[in-house]
Amino acid sequence: MKKIRVGVIGVGYLGRFHAQKYAAMNGVKLVGVSDIDAKRAQAVARECATRFFGEYDELLSEVDAVSIVVPTVQHHKVAVACLEQKVDILVEKPFTSTLEEADDLIAMAENSGRILQVGHLERFNPAVLAMKPLLTYPLFIEAHRISVFKNRGTDVDVVLDLMIHDIDIILSIVNSPLQTIHTVGAPVVTELTDIANARLIFANGCTANVTVSRISLENIRRMRIFQPGTYLSVDFSKKEVMSVSLKKEAGQATPVPQIHKQGFAEQDTLELELQDFIANVRNRAKPQVSGHEGRRALDVALLVVNQINENRARVEELLAAGMHHSASRLP
Repeated sequence: MKKIRVGVIGVGYLGRFHAQKYAAMNGVKLVGVSDIDAKRAQAVARECATRFFGEYDELLSEVDAVSIVVPTVQHHKVAVACLEQKVDILVEKPFTSTLEEADDLIAMAENSGRILQVGHLERFNPAVLAMKPLLTYPLFIEAHRISVFKNRGTDVDVVLDLMIHDIDIILSIVNSPLQTIHTVGAPVVTELTDIANARLIFANGCTANVTVSRISLENIRRMRIFQPGTYLSVDFSKKEVMSVSLKKEAGQATPVPQIHKQGFAEQDTLELELQDFIANVRNRAKPQVSGHEGRRALDVALLVVNQINENRARVEELLAAGMHHSASRLP
């Protein structure tokens, strides 16, 4: 079997893991890594027994596919360079900074016959895969994604950093157009939104309530789904799915809860995602999380971000007006 030649552009916290997984993967040759921080890239190259490329353009002539793990504002520029060189790409989430950039990359990939996959790795969580066959008609979804503060990923707000994971999953299981959103959010320790809530109301009547925070003292990644006759609970961290339903046995006056819990052996979700990407490159198969899927999640996430920012601007105007009024009444 011919090895797929891959590279990693951007080897910060997450990009380093991409390089490590590729270096250990069967059927793959990690040709090299590139990063604006040369010392960091050289260290990762040594760790993964591969080459360092000072300019990512030099890497592109030697690979079949790359992971793009640079800051979001650079996704479009780097992805365009890759697609122009006929290189398949996995772009980390969020897909791009704007919908226009997303549309441009989707069109380029389709016109050139390249694989374009977006890095929503939670789609490959075994708990998510086990949950989907249990779904019938979701009526209400409650999601919490709460993490301790880390001084990374703060180049985007918490919606594009964390909430977009749950938005992507919800959009993949609710087969209906989004009708209305209601949001609230606030910056706490950074200049961008650090805690947020969004209520997503779909045309078929399903409502999803999503809460995210990156300033907690604990990590929680959980989703609960309520549908006719069944309650599902998915713990993304523990990789567990619990199904609860009522069943009336013969001779019983009232139905009793039937609880089924399914757990999974520890699996590396990033490794599963990268294996899927390599399989798509090898087989020329459409990715589960295509550019269109990544754009759809980005579209809703940007709606949430914009509404939060508009609400915050109104509050700041009212506060400023109130302080000015109070000051004018001072003797």
